[in-house]
Formats: sequence, structure tokens, C-alpha cells
Amino acid sequence: MKIGFIGAGKVGFSLGRYLAENGIFITGFFSRSLRSSTEAAKFTKSRVYESIADLVGDSDVIFLTVPDSAIKEVYEQVKAVGIGGKQICHCSGAMSVSEAFPDIARYGASGFSIHPLFPITSKYDSFKELGKAFFCIEGSDEFITVWVELFRRMGNGTKIISSDSKAQYNAACAISSNLVCALAAESLALMEKCGFSQVEALKAFQPLIMNNIKRILALGPVEALSGPVECNDIGMVRKHLECMDSDTDRSMYKAVSMKLVDVAQQKHNGADFSELRRILR
Repeated sequence: MKIGFIGAGKVGFSLGRYLAENGIFITGFFSRSLRSSTEAAKFTKSRVYESIADLVGDSDVIFLTVPDSAIKEVYEQVKAVGIGGKQICHCSGAMSVSEAFPDIARYGASGFSIHPLFPITSKYDSFKELGKAFFCIEGSDEFITVWVELFRRMGNGTKIISSDSKAQYNAACAISSNLVCALAAESLALMEKCGFSQVEALKAFQPLIMNNIKRILALGPVEALSGPVECNDIGMVRKHLECMDSDTDRSMYKAVSMKLVDVAQQKHNGADFSELRRILR
């Protein structure tokens, strides 16, 4: 399998190097920025391409590691040079194959979405951690098991998902990753009112956050839940709401806590949370 990349950003760098480290042949990189593609090619010990046509011609698989908003545009460029017998892949967690490559079968090619559940934040370092990533794969039936087996051989967990579930999948990823940042930001703002600097607050929270995450991953959210909602402590929840400065902050606290009541109800079947629900509405 010979794999070429169009797009030389963090995802292209990281996935290209990770595959190369696992014995997959990387043909090279094409990018609008020659400097970026040269840098990526050097990083993966592959070739710099100055045209999409040459890269497509030399590759069995072409990864479009460009921003989501550019995937369709780049696909049209790739399609124009001929993609018969090729596999075209993107790494978006949001777009399905049918959205990104709507007519790919008509051109004799196969399409895949290969999405790592991992925050790729560094061009040069993230590949070192990709061995821990779980990959969700969606696409053409003909070769999908090949991709599953490839990543499993490299030690990655994998799951085939359907095009119909892509929106739910992306929402789940956003909640587990992105939305947590909003909760952390509000938590730090409240700690700063208590006299903590952000550095001090982050250091203080580290054992609390890490222990909680470990419990969630080991036991699930129901068993890991603790705190005033789980205890049905109406007075403390009222005090929390009084601490919030803005309607946005209070709305966020109420919405998340209302979901927590559902979790607490599972943990304490038969408990009466009706008054707490009333306050949170």
C-alpha cells in the first residue's frame, strides 16, 4: 500500500509519520505551501510533490488531510486527474464519506473516513502518542476490513461506524473533548475569585480531575458520580447558582446538572429528585 497526502498540517504530519514508523510506504506530500510539503516530506522520509496529478499517480491511497471546509474542493481536484482504482480518505470526524465524496463509486474509487479519537496538537510530537488512539472508520465495504486490520496490527482500537451515525459520533466526541474545556474555564474563573491564580488552580485540580476521569473510564459515569447533585443537596445547588455571574454561566450549570440528575437517578433508583429538577429548570 502506497499512501500519499494532500495537506501538510498537523494531521498530515502526524498520521504520515505514524504510518511510516509502522512500515507503511509513504509516497509523499502535496500542499499549497511548498515549504509545508517539503517539511512534511522530510519528517516522513518521503517525497515532495509539486502537482496533485503526480502524487495521485504514484499512490494507491490518497489522504486529504486538509481542513474540513476544503475537503470537497480538494476532492474535485483529485477526481479531475483520475481516481479509478484509488482509495480516497479524509480524517474528519464530522463529515461522512457520502458528504465528502458523493460520487466516488461512479469514478471507480473507494472512499473512507479514518478518524483518530485523539487531540492532534503538534506537528512533530503527536505521532508518538497515536499508538494509544482509537480509530473510527467509515466507508466502502470492499476495503474497510483492510483498514481495520491495519490499525489493529499497529495496536490501535478500531470501530466501523455507519454514515448515518456520523453526526451523533461527532457530537459525542465534542462533548467528551471540546465541551469539557468550557466547564474547565468556568471552574477556573470561580477559583480565581477565591484567590487562586490559574496556575495554582490547575495544579490544585489535577488530582481531582485525573482521579475522576480514571473512575469514569473504569466504572462508568453512574458509579463515578459524586457531589451535591448525587446527594440531592438542594441548598448547595442554590448556593452554586448564586455564585454565577452571568445567565450563560447559570444556564450551563443548570443544563449539565439536569443531565447529572438523570445519572443520579440511575444510581439511586427511587430517590425523589423532583425539587432539584424544579430548581434547575
